[in-house]
Amino acid sequence: MTAVTAGPTAPADPIQAPGTPEEVWAAWQAPAAFPELDLSGLRRVLLVAAHPDDEVLGLGGTVARLAAAGARLRLAAVTDGEASHPHSTAAAARDLARVRRQEAVRALAALGAGDTEVVPLGLPDTQVARHEDVLVERLAGLAAGFDAVAAPWSGDVHADHEAAGRAAAAAGAATGVPVLHYPVWTWHWARPDDPRVPWHRAVRIPLGADAAVRKRAALDCFASQVRPLGDDPADAPVLPPEELAHFLRDHEVVLR
Repeated sequence: MTAVTAGPTAPADPIQAPGTPEEVWAAWQAPAAFPELDLSGLRRVLLVAAHPDDEVLGLGGTVARLAAAGARLRLAAVTDGEASHPHSTAAAARDLARVRRQEAVRALAALGAGDTEVVPLGLPDTQVARHEDVLVERLAGLAAGFDAVAAPWSGDVHADHEAAGRAAAAAGAATGVPVLHYPVWTWHWARPDDPRVPWHRAVRIPLGADAAVRKRAALDCFASQVRPLGDDPADAPVLPPEELAHFLRDHEVVLR
């Protein structure tokens, strides 16, 4: 997940504004009534990540469950997430693309999904929408013959997530492959029963103890995102503890 850079109008940006505390989401009873997604028919799944870590934040526990069941997984890594700390002068910020690729590989191993086929697409971080037509074509080719595509939600507010979600939807329509959309930043800017979110499309994926533990371990692999790169404010983590809390639940939610 790469944050949107704050500018003069940052308070109006839902991602830069203060978010909804996890305890508010935890008190919401609606997800218990969401239909449960049956994973048994998903033997080949294309994962789409706008940035390294998106697939783990949104669906890490599900990935662990699929891998444990022997599913074939392919990850389309849309960008390398090189723009997560655009104003940092820390040494680690000079080679973020390489660092984040390595973190993603370690995270997949932590999920028990080390055999995942990773396909780097190399689009520029924060500029995915400019290359959306190319992305649709690439994703259609990668999705052909698969049982499902899992991609960021096209209403997630982050421009890269939305472009990746739209491209995945178009690729799914072209190939006849169903698309599951996972929210990421939505848990920050939305609130329970938020009318901007199509909750009627939501389905729930219980994780179980093993998948939840694996997801925690996988999230910890993204040191460049969950810990400071240095002492400057520009080195602050994109995913501080209050943000990570949204992704440590005993279930995950996708929109069909």
